[in-house]
Amino acid sequence: MDTMKIPLRRYYEILSKYLANQKKDFTLLTILLISSIGLQVVIPQIMRYFIDATQSDVASQKLLLAALIFLAAALLQQALSVVAAYMGSCVAWTATNALREDLATHCLDLDMQFHKEKSPGEFIERIEGDVTAFNTFFSQLVIRIAGNILLLIGILTALYLIDYRLGVAFTIFSIVTLVALNQVRAIAVPKHKALREAETELFGFLEERLAGTEDIRACGAVDYVIGRLYQLHAVILKKWKASSLMHLVIGGTGGLLIIVGYSMSILIGFRLYSDGLITLGTTYLIIHYINLIARPIRELTQQVENLQNIGASVERMDELLSTKRTIVESPHAVVIADGALRLDFDEVAFAYEADGKSVINQLSFSLEPGKVLGLLGRTGGGKTTLVRLIFRLYDPISGTIRINGVPLPETQITHVRQRVAYVTQDVQLFQASIRDNITFFNPSISDVTIRNVIDSLGLTTWLDSLPEGLDTRLDSGGRSLSAGEAQLLALTRVFLKDPGLVILDEASSRLDPATEQLVERAIDRVLHGRTAIIVAHRLATVKRADDILIIEDGKALEYGEREVLLSDPDSQFSRLLLTGLEAS
Repeated sequence: MDTMKIPLRRYYEILSKYLANQKKDFTLLTILLISSIGLQVVIPQIMRYFIDATQSDVASQKLLLAALIFLAAALLQQALSVVAAYMGSCVAWTATNALREDLATHCLDLDMQFHKEKSPGEFIERIEGDVTAFNTFFSQLVIRIAGNILLLIGILTALYLIDYRLGVAFTIFSIVTLVALNQVRAIAVPKHKALREAETELFGFLEERLAGTEDIRACGAVDYVIGRLYQLHAVILKKWKASSLMHLVIGGTGGLLIIVGYSMSILIGFRLYSDGLITLGTTYLIIHYINLIARPIRELTQQVENLQNIGASVERMDELLSTKRTIVESPHAVVIADGALRLDFDEVAFAYEADGKSVINQLSFSLEPGKVLGLLGRTGGGKTTLVRLIFRLYDPISGTIRINGVPLPETQITHVRQRVAYVTQDVQLFQASIRDNITFFNPSISDVTIRNVIDSLGLTTWLDSLPEGLDTRLDSGGRSLSAGEAQLLALTRVFLKDPGLVILDEASSRLDPATEQLVERAIDRVLHGRTAIIVAHRLATVKRADDILIIEDGKALEYGEREVLLSDPDSQFSRLLLTGLEAS
């Protein structure tokens, strides 16, 4: 894409926003940068004086003093450059970390539909890849672009002061060189973009295959994956060769133009020296300044290319930040009261796609506070979707869902998700301590509180069996815990959260009898005094349910009190129990 499609105002807005809290550091960075550049222009003047002084009868003390001043100035300039680079990196990382936080927060705040359409690899690229490119933008814009522009202006000004003809000649040379390098760079950019696209395809391939390692091995597809990996690397190699060749062309063009600049400086310096218009020291000064000009010209061209690549990152970030959530809170959102919650579905209908098949169809039921609802249905019948609607991860296309008589759109979303808890079969665990996994990294929850909850659930023996208690660290994905232990940890989370409505997705399935008994006792404690929905895959699981709801194709196939349905031999629930069929 063309960088000019991104207005310079947009770059300024980003810089202003993320550097606003670093004004002191940015001011110090500017002072360091200007001081370093000023010394780069002044130091050759000291050398000119030294050379001219050796050609006259200047006392050796003055020569020694000039040498010492030169040495001190050179060391100071190097020190300032190092400190400026360090400050620039600190400012850049602080700014880009704030940008990462904003992007991550925005993504987490977007609807589930958005997350369903995007892959994890794309989120990583958006939040990490694009922002890392901006780290270069923040640091190099100041250190390299602004610094090299100032250095170029300072050198040309010094040349004008020596002789206006020098200034004019090398101003024209600088402009021609920048234009020529920019034209060559424009040819190289598409090659670089093609390389990046090939690398992105490789990363996407690796992400999918690594996630499916077990299936790939089980199905004997390892050879295919390795073969495909070689193919992708072959494409990358081809693109890399083309990109590298163009970079060599840029380097060769720059080198040739710099040689032209050196030749000009030597010829002009020789002519002016021969005519007696300048001294030998000034001749050295001209050649030295042309040597200095080479760096800002080369780096300015490189940074223009970086800005062009960053332009794509700006566009992607703007696109992401402009994406708005469709689920919004009412400005007068109601806070849900404490205690067991009442839940009502009133003619609720929902489809994931606007013109797609309905997953929930005119579903109605009521769950009284403190009651337990057994939710049965075949896979794909709408059980999971129903749960998502309760959490307001999606809004129904028609009908109303109420909690304690308040329609969900009129409640605080964060408070709803605080007052409703969900325990799935596959508990999400993190590579962290048991403590952090229980508290979701909330440091305000004390160990005493955690232990009291564990004691209340009758899980003290389980906690004591862990190698380091609450400090026991889990592997990635919690693989160091058994399925039963993961369920116990999830139930501890729920109890600590103290919700008014608990949703259990058959939390005791796939467990050995001893662990299942421990989990069942913990469930009894968690459900006490709370409203609950048990998403059942086995009919035996709904033995503690007060009401039964069987859904099929998103519709209520049967709904009523469990005891009433049990006593009715013609009920669907009774037939399922009689035949011993599984509900899933």
